[in-house]
Amino acid sequence: MKISTQEGYGLRILLRIAIDNTSDGLTIAQISEMEELSVHTVAKMLRILRMNSFVTSTRGQSGGYFLAKDASEIHLSKILSALGGRLFDESLEDSTEILNKLCTGSVDCSIRSLWRVLQLSLDKVLTDLTLQDLIGPKDEFRQLVVERIYDSSHPMRKGCKNIMLKNLELNE
Repeated sequence: MKISTQEGYGLRILLRIAIDNTSDGLTIAQISEMEELSVHTVAKMLRILRMNSFVTSTRGQSGGYFLAKDASEIHLSKILSALGGRLFDESLEDSTEILNKLCTGSVDCSIRSLWRVLQLSLDKVLTDLTLQDLIGPKDEFRQLVVERIYDSSHPMRKGCKNIMLKNLELNE
């Protein structure tokens, strides 16, 4: 599974605007230079982000792009959904042609179950994470993500959580 270029660029641009947080905002040219992206790409991504109410802009010589809301109110799940959609879309279940392609030779269509479980796992991790969480210290963000994955009181889950946190420390 890969995050699309559009999702990655859009998130980088939003994060850049959130980190900057100046009263002047950032121009397309400034974002392009800071993120080493083409002006065309930045303009395209900002259009999508503006249409989905993540950013606002002001025109003119002192114009620029700003977050439309506080970073703590912009959820990562909503950003990724706006930029690229969901990994598994339940509405596909209504399309017999697509289901036949996915479920060839399967009575219970277990591949659909796999996609659904993966989407639910992503939703669980991303639901309450915000742009503000990404701005904070790296260790705090990692802790938040691992806690979302392993939020059970089951002893094995707690062990997995500790192992995951330890592995993240070792991989730096």
